[in-house]
Parts: sequence; C-alpha cells; structure tokens
Amino acid sequence: MKTGMRTCALCALLALAIACCGVNAAAEGGNTVYSSSFIAGMDGWYARGAQQVYRTTQATLKVTGRESDWHSPGRNFELAAGVEYTLSAEILQDDADAAVFMISVAHSLNGVESYENLARGTAKKGEWTKIEGSWKAGKYDSYVLYVETTGSPQLSFEMRDFRLTAPLGAPTPQPTEPPMVIEEVKDVPSIKEAYAGVFDFGMAAGPRELNNFTLRNLLAQQCSILTPENELKPDSVLDVEASKKLAAEDETAVAVRLTAAKPLLTFASKNGIKVHGHVLVWHSQTPKAFFHEGYDVNRPYVSREVMLARLDNYIRLVMEGIERDYPGVVVSWDVVNEAIDDGTGWLRDSDWKKVVGDDFVNQAFRIARKYAPEGVKLYYNDYNTPETIKLRGIIRLLEEVMPDGTIDGYGFQMHYKTSYPSLLQINNALKKITALGLRIRVSELDIGVTKNTQSEFEAQALAYARIIKLLLSYSDSLEAVQVWGITDSNSWRRSEYPLLFSAKGYPKPAFWAVLDPDSVK
Repeated sequence: MKTGMRTCALCALLALAIACCGVNAAAEGGNTVYSSSFIAGMDGWYARGAQQVYRTTQATLKVTGRESDWHSPGRNFELAAGVEYTLSAEILQDDADAAVFMISVAHSLNGVESYENLARGTAKKGEWTKIEGSWKAGKYDSYVLYVETTGSPQLSFEMRDFRLTAPLGAPTPQPTEPPMVIEEVKDVPSIKEAYAGVFDFGMAAGPRELNNFTLRNLLAQQCSILTPENELKPDSVLDVEASKKLAAEDETAVAVRLTAAKPLLTFASKNGIKVHGHVLVWHSQTPKAFFHEGYDVNRPYVSREVMLARLDNYIRLVMEGIERDYPGVVVSWDVVNEAIDDGTGWLRDSDWKKVVGDDFVNQAFRIARKYAPEGVKLYYNDYNTPETIKLRGIIRLLEEVMPDGTIDGYGFQMHYKTSYPSLLQINNALKKITALGLRIRVSELDIGVTKNTQSEFEAQALAYARIIKLLLSYSDSLEAVQVWGITDSNSWRRSEYPLLFSAKGYPKPAFWAVLDPDSVK
C-alpha cells in the first residue's frame, strides 16, 4: 500500500513537471497524446516565413506580421509512417468576421519537401474555435506541423492547446528541435572591426543563441552592438500579476521584471558590447491588461491620465533598473515601434491610440527623454519605409515629434528580398529622413531568397553589398547597422535563408559582401 501510494505520488509530480514545461505526452482515453499548452514558453514552435511568433502572458501563441497564408507557427515532430493521427488546435482571431484555418504538414524525403492539408475549420471573430481532423502519416524523413490560413494572408491570430493523438500501441508522437549544429569556423575577419569608427555593427540575439558557446564567441567577434529579440519587449518586462496587486491601492502603479534580458545584458557588459533597447511602446507584444482598470481585461480601459502615469512609471522603472545594474550598456532605445498603418499611412488603431490619443507617440518620447541617461539616443522604428504611403506617414509623424526635442533618430527595419524594394526606393527613403536632420540606424536587416542554392546566395550577396554601399553614402548620419539574427537556422525567416551565416555557422557570400561590398560585382 505504501509503495503504491509513493508510486502514484511520483507519477503525479512527474506529470506536473511535464505540464509546467508546456508539454504533455501521456496516455489519455486509450491513446497517446502530445500537447502544447505554452504555460512556460513557446515549446519549440517557431515562425515559418515572414512573421513574428511569440508566447503571450495568457499562455497562448500569438502570430503577427504575416504576408502569406503559409506564414505560420510551426513545430518539428518525429512521427511514424502508417499511423493515423488525430490533430487539433484552438484558434482565436479578431481581424475578420470569419477566417478559414488549416492544420498542415510539410514533410521531406531525400531533401524534397512536400505538403498536405490535414484539418480545416472557420474561426469567427473573437471566438476561440477548435480546428480538428485526422491524417495517416506517409513515410518521410522529417515532419513539420503548422497552422495556416487560406485567403487571409495578413491575418493575426492566437493559438492554444495544440494536440496530436496516436492510437493505443502506436509510438508516442515526439516533438523534435530543428537542428542547430553550430561549428566553430576559424580565421573569419570581423565586420565590427572593418567598420570601426564608421558605424556600429551588430545582430539580434536571444537566449537560444546566448546558451551556445560557439555563437557567443561569434557575437563577441563580430558585434559592437546587440539587440535582444524579445526580452525587452513589454510582454517580457511588464509583470501583470504584480501590477494587478499594486493597482488595488494605486491604479497608476507598475511592476516590471528584467529577468529575461539579464543574460544578454550581462554578456554585453562583460564583453564591452553596446546594447540597443527594443522596445518601450508597441501595439504588439504588450499585455492587453496594461490598458485596463485593475490590470483586468474584463474591466474598462483606464483614463488617458492613468495610462500616461502608468507609462511614465513603466519607462522610469525599466531605464532606472537597467542603468543601476548595467550602467552605460544600453546606448539607445526604440521608444515607439511600428505606429504607422500600412494602408492608411497614419496611426494604426492601437490600444495606445484608443486610450492615450493621437499624441501617444509624442508622450512616449517626452517620458523616455525625461528618464533616459545622458547620451542615450531615442529612436522611432518602423518597417516598409520605402513604400510611398508608409513613408509619407512616417515623415509626418517624425515632423510632429521633432519640435519637442525628444527624438534623436529613425530606425529602418529592412526585412527585404533580393528583388524588392529597389535601391532607388531605399535611397529615396534615406534621403527624405536624413534631410530632417535625424540620425539613422538599420535596426533589423535581413534579405530573403527563394532557394538554398549558390546562385540565390550570390544574388543575396549582391543585394547586401548594394545596401551597405548606399548606407555608407549616408555615413555622416548613420549610427548602426544590425542584422536581425545570427545564422539562417535561428532566423524568424529561416525558410528564406536571410542572414550572413549558414545554419552551421559558416560565413555565406552575404557575409563577405557586408565585410567588403566593393568585392561584389
């Protein structure tokens, strides 16, 4: 009896430990089940294509910035040929009255990738909808399951409770990690040294990269500045539960935690590398509770005055906390990110606009300037800058903020392709923004290709070389150039091989093009 009780207790503890990691593989109703609950993290899901995938404070997976229906959250699995699996996921979308979603699989055999649609369902606006179906696996070398749309390429959505079930007696569905085998490459010259005194060169990095010894060495060798991928975004920094407790006494009170950013800040401090902070105010990856009374999404929005006081406290606590523990390491900030709507060319209809008003960008820079340590530069950051409508709105916004004397520069996100935008378009944007007298920085640079071939990588190298040459012609205004990631395998656009280093850490033609753009003809 005592032995049985002890065994049951151990089983319960094991189940709890597995569940708290966001993964549960167990027997259920005679079947073996794998599920992703996202309680503790992203559970190995990643962005397939141009988009951002991240875990929210509500333990869901949020997908934004999509450009095609197949741009989706994906997960690698080890599956058994001939086994019939049941698949399901719960989906929430707020962008359309209704949207069609599919659970699909990308499978590879002998290096050739093919696709199947496994389950389909329609999600109505604002309602969690379960998408489910069954599928018999064929014989392939690898499998990636993902959730995509059909006919809604730019739709943002959330996902929770992804489940994969196999019949009793079949092998348990096993999640696997995408390969990240990084080899140390000797005698590679340093880009940061090549451009010392001209501009800072850097990359974006997250915990996965900082936990890899070889990648840490590569960052130290190549970068004079780093940007955390997600660890200084409000979703990682704002402590909603602690703020909720404080709000019982003072609605303007805010609690923050900088735990997620500490590994990068510590690494940068020890290696003499600067850090660019990303980001203080953004419509995305910001807990909805931040805008509501009592930090409760079921209660009304707070007043403008309360929201501004919360923002003041938030920015103060973030800047003071970092400067106290890592003095001088953070040299610049994206104060506001992506406020301009692509279609209208003016402020997107965000919670910041709804609660604070049309001057929320001015207010954010006013507060940031009040608390920024001396010498720290403050930027507005956005994407699709060369687009005519978007550029017009960006210029208008910058011209409204500049008279306050609170902004230092503009951050160009350059998530480009080899064929678009044209160099003429990029130059037009650079010319118009530098004409305002602002500093510029390339905050997020990557250039995608369609295939993993030498000819595509040579075209990619040429595109990188042309952009670097163009930027050098604006060197009097140029602060930094930062590539958004290290190796192709850890890029948010990994299927487009957009970065300077291959999946195994070898410098690609694009690396040499950035190092010496004149060498590329």
